[in-house]
Amino acid sequence: MKKKRSIMHSIAAAPHIFWAILFIVLPLFIVVFYAFTDESGAFTFDNLASLKNYTKLFGLSLELSVLATFVCFLVGYPLAYIIARAPAKRQKIYIMLLMLPMWTNLLIRTYSIMAILDDGGFLNQLLNTELHIIGTKGAVIFGMVYDFLPYMVLPIYTCISKIDKHMWEAASDLGCNTFQVITKVIFPLSLSGVISGITMVFVPSISTFYISQKLGGGTFELIGDTIERQFVSGALNTGAAISLVMMILILISLGIMNKFSDADEGGIIV
Repeated sequence: MKKKRSIMHSIAAAPHIFWAILFIVLPLFIVVFYAFTDESGAFTFDNLASLKNYTKLFGLSLELSVLATFVCFLVGYPLAYIIARAPAKRQKIYIMLLMLPMWTNLLIRTYSIMAILDDGGFLNQLLNTELHIIGTKGAVIFGMVYDFLPYMVLPIYTCISKIDKHMWEAASDLGCNTFQVITKVIFPLSLSGVISGITMVFVPSISTFYISQKLGGGTFELIGDTIERQFVSGALNTGAAISLVMMILILISLGIMNKFSDADEGGIIV
């Protein structure tokens, strides 16, 4: 019986294993191969050595992604708290409204932001001013926040909604005001959701390219734009080297955040 179950499990897992090898392992292997070879296929470290020319791009990408993640947290945590505190019927409506923009393609959403922030766009017409927003870092950060905010709200909302309401009441009975309940009880217990939200926003933000292309107005480019340009122009080796470094940096970031999440999950500040 156990042998039959083992065979059935292997058969059931086979499509998933094949999918992972074909679309995860193989592409990673290809990236590593091109990162350590030249155009003739010979082994070299020159591709990685050339990345010193892209130090400023890495720094700018990190700066904007950290700022976008921070803004998403500042906006997303109170929003997740408000949704979790709402009645059950309203929670479903709020979540639907939050996810509604995600049903639209990323390109269309980015173009809609351009129509709002452009020199002759809706915002300038509404304020009757001539604000030049497109082509600035603020426009790119705004685009990241708009596109990735649900990724911050949903995991935090999930954690807060699972907290026993009696703990909120107990904290209030012991003399805590609303701010103290949030900071000393709710926030520590929802820290795993915060870490998940930060991860889910930071990773796509630091590797984005279309948002920066359109909202950046061509005045600057991020590391994702550089990777795309390298591959489009045929410089596969340099593009692969940059991609490899990006993957390593993202994995390190994920490891650090997961370590803090495991260390602090479930703790209450007293």
